[in-house]
Amino acid sequence: MAIDKVKAYFREYGMEGRVQEFDVSSATVELAAKALHCEPQRIAKTLSFMVEHEAVLIVTAGDAKIDNPKYKAKFGKKAKMLPLDAVETLVGHAVGGVCPFAVNEGVKVYLDVSLKRFETVFPACGSSNSAIELTIMELEEYSGYMEWVDVCKGY
Repeated sequence: MAIDKVKAYFREYGMEGRVQEFDVSSATVELAAKALHCEPQRIAKTLSFMVEHEAVLIVTAGDAKIDNPKYKAKFGKKAKMLPLDAVETLVGHAVGGVCPFAVNEGVKVYLDVSLKRFETVFPACGSSNSAIELTIMELEEYSGYMEWVDVCKGY
């Protein structure tokens, strides 16, 4: 399971114990916020796109929406999310648990500036009932991100 890959990844840094698993689903921003008792915007949702022939992940704030003109200016094409049935194969995590940790080789991770307004955020950990609280600096360190991008509306 993908959550086991993520736990093993965080074990390398002595952080496995910070991975939270819930008895309820955290597969959507709203469900994750409810499970974590936090504001929905602090959920770090990981969106999966196809750029050229590669899977790309963009981690955004829970309340952020992709701005197509900004996305096109950054990636040179219109935003095209991965088909649901291809996400797990291409990224390494199923929809509902997609996160920027322990992803398949070659998957590029970008962090959107919509996250910068928070001290800590909650990305998923590879399953539809998991999360970890990370500072923005920790998210940078453990996500293996390429760069910060500005591809959401209003940020």
